[in-house]
Amino acid sequence: MAHWRKTLDQMVQERRSALVAYACLFVVDRRDAEDLVHEALVRTFARPRVVTDVHAAEGYVRQAVRTVYLDQVRRRRTWREKAHLFAGDPPARAAEDAATASTDVGAALALLSPRERACVVLRYFDDLTVPQVASALQISEGSVKRYLADGTRRLRGALRLDGGAEDDTEIVHVTDTGRSGA
Repeated sequence: MAHWRKTLDQMVQERRSALVAYACLFVVDRRDAEDLVHEALVRTFARPRVVTDVHAAEGYVRQAVRTVYLDQVRRRRTWREKAHLFAGDPPARAAEDAATASTDVGAALALLSPRERACVVLRYFDDLTVPQVASALQISEGSVKRYLADGTRRLRGALRLDGGAEDDTEIVHVTDTGRSGA
């Protein structure tokens, strides 16, 4: 029983910053990322596990980070769909809140929908294959490919990575459409 506590302590001491950095790829804001990691650790270690290897346990925590993130997205989307039943119209968004194209990867990731962001992070930051991403997110491989295509196109536009005149593709200007669902 004490082995899992030792593994948890060791993971928090040695891998916390890496886990927070990983979570930042999903939520961008560091405080939100820390909350995401905390929730993932609680979910992972709420039940005692036999795993005593920190690296194996980190895999469980990373999976929990993804799951917690997608659960939060679903909860917010559900709330937005039903909020009008409880209160007046949501306040209008201010012009200064609009997302702008930036050279910062974190800001560019924030422009993607949650599913696009999850697919891009898992494919290019976690180096998972398309079938592995599909399995992790419980969606079809075709959906993963579509989210990756849309997400990378938007990232290229936001980060101006389209190669200029060498490429026949046009520059895509990314604007915040208020889209937050998958």
